[in-house]
Amino acid sequence: MNYFSYFSEIEDTFIRRRGKHLMLSPIDWALIESWKERGVPLHVALRGIEHAFDSHDAKKQKRTVKTLLYCQEEVEAQYAEWLESRVGSHDVDARPEDDDRAPFPRAAVLRHLEQSLADITKLAHEQEAKQDELSEALDRASALLSEIRNDYESAAQPDSRKLEESLTGIERMLDDAMRLVINEHDLGMMTAEIESQLKPYKRHMDKKAFAQTRDHLLRKRVRESFGVPRLSLFFI
Repeated sequence: MNYFSYFSEIEDTFIRRRGKHLMLSPIDWALIESWKERGVPLHVALRGIEHAFDSHDAKKQKRTVKTLLYCQEEVEAQYAEWLESRVGSHDVDARPEDDDRAPFPRAAVLRHLEQSLADITKLAHEQEAKQDELSEALDRASALLSEIRNDYESAAQPDSRKLEESLTGIERMLDDAMRLVINEHDLGMMTAEIESQLKPYKRHMDKKAFAQTRDHLLRKRVRESFGVPRLSLFFI
């Protein structure tokens, strides 16, 4: 991950979650530079931004997010917890391979991350010639997964919940990229097929539940059409 990628990844994630293109201000760029200089890992900064927007979206009454400063507190909190997880990271005895308190064994998580990285990297190479939004997103996902995998392996106290949040952020980025490049006719056919499958259950579901179920199945179908694997730990 080079110097400029750190800035562009944070900018792209902020713009994607905000939903509207907004040029970052000089103060925003200075904030990113301060994170970079202090050694805030990219995946930690991105997780903080994703978490800040998730909290914002959950509010009933919310103001428009106009600056990256909105995410600063959450990024700082995520970084502080990351630093705490590194305590004892160089002590082999302090890092048992399987922690009974963790929801997923460390060895199983590492195998999952390694396989996910291999699958995404392979797919990135296959899509490279297209030079579209998906090929770019796959390259970014590959770089982020490599950083996340190395970070998890060396952590004294790996946090599966935070890892899952980081993986969810990458999946969200890939989902958005696939929706940008998929053929509209194919997308329409998939949507119609899914709605037909759900039709017998529609009257028993409220509108919100129906829409969420339809969108979930549609994302699944789109992923399958592009051969993009699930990254979530629940697919170990």
